[in-house]
Amino acid sequence: MNQHSFRHIVVMGVSGSGKTTVGEALSPLVGLEYRDGDDMHPQANIDKMAAGIPLNDADREPWLKQIGQWLADRPAGAMVGCSALKRKYRDLIREYCPAVVFVHVHGDFDVLHERMQHRPGHFMPASLLQSQFDTLEPLEEDETGRVFDVTRPVEEIAEEAAAWIKAGA
Repeated sequence: MNQHSFRHIVVMGVSGSGKTTVGEALSPLVGLEYRDGDDMHPQANIDKMAAGIPLNDADREPWLKQIGQWLADRPAGAMVGCSALKRKYRDLIREYCPAVVFVHVHGDFDVLHERMQHRPGHFMPASLLQSQFDTLEPLEEDETGRVFDVTRPVEEIAEEAAAWIKAGA
């Protein structure tokens, strides 16, 4: 990667948007380690979501801090999948890793709800998808990030995101 490349990336979006799929496809294209932020949730959060109860800000705060710290602990760069639904959540990650940028994988409710119906074994039930859409605050103009349409093939999304990351703009 060139010196202007983005090195700390959050692949963001609501549940079922393809954060893990895109992150895993993108990782080798940009030469950065990818970690699924779901693996960083404390067990209490997983239990709450599995019971169909949406997380609140207090539930999310330690998780978001851990994600920000995990990125900051990798000065050469890294990527993590994280819903990052609200501006204040992204700001909290930026407190730990100021240079973080966001790859927002986005699709409409019906497409993502259908995907979630066919995702066996995941702790996040499709019944919570509406609460995620209700919480979602799109990236603002002063936030470095790009939105990618999840209805496109994952390879296309990953290649376009990789070009943007490598260009650093």
